[in-house]
Amino acid sequence: MAANAAALERDLGWLGEVIVERVADPDGSAAAVLTRLPPPDLDGDASIFATFVRHYELDPAERLTVVLALAPHVRPELLDPFFGQSAASGRGYTEYGGVNGRVHGGFLPTGETVQFLLAGADLERRLDSQQLFDRDHFFAQHDILRLEPAPAGEPLVAGPLVLADEIVDYLTTGRLRKPDYSRDFPAKLITTEMEWSDLVLPPSTLDQLRELEAWIRHERELMEDWGLARRLRPGYTSLFYGPPGTGKTLTATLLGKRVDRDVYRIALSSVVSKYIGETEKNLERVFDRAERMECILFFDEADALFGKRTSVGDAHDRYANQEISYLLQRVEDFEGVVILASNFRSLIDDAFNRRFQSVVHFPVPDAGARERLWRASLSPRSRLEDGADIGAIAREYELTGGAIMNVVRYVSLMALSEGSNVIRGRELVGGIRRELQKEGKTL
Repeated sequence: MAANAAALERDLGWLGEVIVERVADPDGSAAAVLTRLPPPDLDGDASIFATFVRHYELDPAERLTVVLALAPHVRPELLDPFFGQSAASGRGYTEYGGVNGRVHGGFLPTGETVQFLLAGADLERRLDSQQLFDRDHFFAQHDILRLEPAPAGEPLVAGPLVLADEIVDYLTTGRLRKPDYSRDFPAKLITTEMEWSDLVLPPSTLDQLRELEAWIRHERELMEDWGLARRLRPGYTSLFYGPPGTGKTLTATLLGKRVDRDVYRIALSSVVSKYIGETEKNLERVFDRAERMECILFFDEADALFGKRTSVGDAHDRYANQEISYLLQRVEDFEGVVILASNFRSLIDDAFNRRFQSVVHFPVPDAGARERLWRASLSPRSRLEDGADIGAIAREYELTGGAIMNVVRYVSLMALSEGSNVIRGRELVGGIRRELQKEGKTL
């Protein structure tokens, strides 16, 4: 951290010198200033910042832009010279750009600020500097920095210059922070203490999961080394379907753990909006953020988003169908792994079904699987009452893994509340009755 702070300090000092010289002579040559003040030498520097600069082969203009975007986070006072006022107009200099934050009291740079430092009044250099914000520049392709959209009708370069949160974290702490659930990223990281060996699934389901696992492990080799990038589109979309409690969410979580990928469950309550167009905007934020995270996106109860299109009866139906069409295209364009989970395959729009790389069925476990689930779920610190036969219970009562866990929770709590570790048969039956009643069944 000391070496990284020292490297950042040198580049921030360089930025400060450039700002002072440009503000002292705003009509002077920006090119001459950058020639006279080259960026600090990083040869032999093994710090995080130096490694970042070398990895992306940043030229002086790109490097200055990154440091300018970082300055509000670590040394905001460096930008205070931009608060100067013109004697002629009595207001701030238009060419400095900049915006006011809602909370931050310092100067927040914009694309105009970058142009002022790199080009000044030189129109050719100003136009050339705009390529820093093009979609095909590696800043955008690798989600390093961007210009936030300017208000409608205002110059594009008037948008705030924003360094991605992950890059700020990496350059300052050396760690890539996992995104937190927020309005801009309505998805939650899901984890489990269980292991792949804890899964109790039929062989046919496990075989299909192996294909998905193989894709995650070997996609790059398949596409690049085997030359299939010309014929196969990137990304993989899978549908997990089956009754509630059959292990769809757990399997997605364990799959991510097995291949060392984070799994984010999309919070539908924060994504779906009654306002036309808002659902697409919310999902676009999720996909854009996830595009470069190499994570797995998991849509639980996916039929709420990806359900069948309906006949058009009014404007609402038309927009709902447009929303599904957008989702279809956006999922297809996503270059990562998307898992949709639904209780019923028939509820998913047919257009999605045709584009799934795999459709994985999670059936209600058979008697043998149920017995394994029962035995794996009960605590080793508990013991069954004499005469309680787990094998017979598994054969007699058709329950999912989720329902079995609910029964185990119930009977374990009943035993603990009585100061005992004995799981009694009548409470097992009572717990099973409760689960069956949830499904509208009787014992």
